Amino acid sequence: MSEKNLDGDDRLERSIDWKQGLAIALGVPLLILPSLGYIPLYMSAAAILIWGLSVLQGFMQSTAYAEMATKFPKASGLPGIAQHVFRTENYEGKYDKGKLIGGFSAWSYWFAWTPVLAIFSILVGGYLHGLFPVLGETFSQYQLSLMSGVVIFAGLFVVNWFGLKDGAILGYILAAISLIPLVILAVAPFATGHVELSNITGSWWPTDWAWDLHHILILLGIFAIAQWSACAWETAAIYGPEYKNPSKDVPKALYACGIICLLLFVLVQSSVIGVLGVEGVIAEPISPLIPVAQAVFGQAGSMITIIMLIAAMILIIQTAYLGSSRAMHSMATEGNLPKVLGKLNPHGTPFVAMLVIGVFNLVLISLGNPAAIVAASAIGYTFANGISLFAYVKAKKHPSFANLERPFKAPRGWRHVAMIFGLFNVPLCLIGVVYLNSLEVGWTSTWVGFIVLAFYIPIWFYSQHESSHKKTKEAHAHSSGNDAADLESVP
Repeated sequence: MSEKNLDGDDRLERSIDWKQGLAIALGVPLLILPSLGYIPLYMSAAAILIWGLSVLQGFMQSTAYAEMATKFPKASGLPGIAQHVFRTENYEGKYDKGKLIGGFSAWSYWFAWTPVLAIFSILVGGYLHGLFPVLGETFSQYQLSLMSGVVIFAGLFVVNWFGLKDGAILGYILAAISLIPLVILAVAPFATGHVELSNITGSWWPTDWAWDLHHILILLGIFAIAQWSACAWETAAIYGPEYKNPSKDVPKALYACGIICLLLFVLVQSSVIGVLGVEGVIAEPISPLIPVAQAVFGQAGSMITIIMLIAAMILIIQTAYLGSSRAMHSMATEGNLPKVLGKLNPHGTPFVAMLVIGVFNLVLISLGNPAAIVAASAIGYTFANGISLFAYVKAKKHPSFANLERPFKAPRGWRHVAMIFGLFNVPLCLIGVVYLNSLEVGWTSTWVGFIVLAFYIPIWFYSQHESSHKKTKEAHAHSSGNDAADLESVP
């Protein structure tokens, strides 16, 4: 059952340990799949280095997030922490600018994770279209993607209706189905001698690379795209209010997932380039793991790979579905979205948020281009990370937060590290990803990204009006009650 806080709002149930949080977050290593062929297009074999550096960036950022998640154990990860830190305590006015900033960070985070459902549903439809010729003759790829989305979203909604613990059980099952074959595909090519190191060392850096403004902006954009995948394991912290012992569970789940990501991101990209070469990877930008499996295991291997990838995609959809619904629930309970979006069922699941997210992604599937959706989503993720790191800096300096208990402490002086990476995200990576998008997929995805983010403003003002109206009604009811009591006391 969900608990009640002092204000009477629903609070998420503390029902999982760090291993269950890790199981749900284990979908993150699979986020490399949409970009396996994309980053080598610009960086050649140095894509391996980009992935490694990006996961290390995740360790720098998540160390700050782990401290905040234990410092504010009732906040839901990045969205909840930013909202809590930036809001003005005991604010008497109607529109708190600090609350607007924190809410915008949470909205950006929500937009970073939510489109994952549509991206991977489109990919599932594409694999089914190619795997089963009968389906390909009967349905278009868009129809298969839409049907896949409906079936997957509905199934995950039913499974997670009964609480996060059941979502973790599904995470265990799908992690075994998808991560084990992914590890095999990363390691087997090295063990069987199919990896040609010359494919890596001979094409380490693009031949036309120059350290001019054009290429530096491309590099910043590449880091923003890579961060969308390689730093996303911070999602393990979003379940802070649902861990039984957040002071220990949060850092354990975070760092365990980070280590797994570091190994897999580097190994998978190395394996793919080592077998196919940079040109071979660019020729198979959507699914380069399939020819790798064919080279190592034959035709049967490619069939197993497709089945594995579909299971992997369901796992990452599960991770995104849970993370984005918690972000939306957090915004609603903080008064930054309409209250109805924070409504929980008797098992503590934010089911209204999950329904809205499912419908939103069915609309996104109609775009049909995963790269364009990733490009738009990455804009939100750079905002979310940048503002969250600035929140960490404020929480270290502000008198209201400086003396709070910190069960997990980042190393001394970490606020300077957080500030550096906050500025790296906003404005540097933000500028870079907008520039890269203009080169790769045109301005449409950039406009979609900024329009969705800007749409938060009218929603936020409506939410403040809703909250103000509620307070007025409560004050009026309280005043009427006092008047009635006064009348009853008259002899």
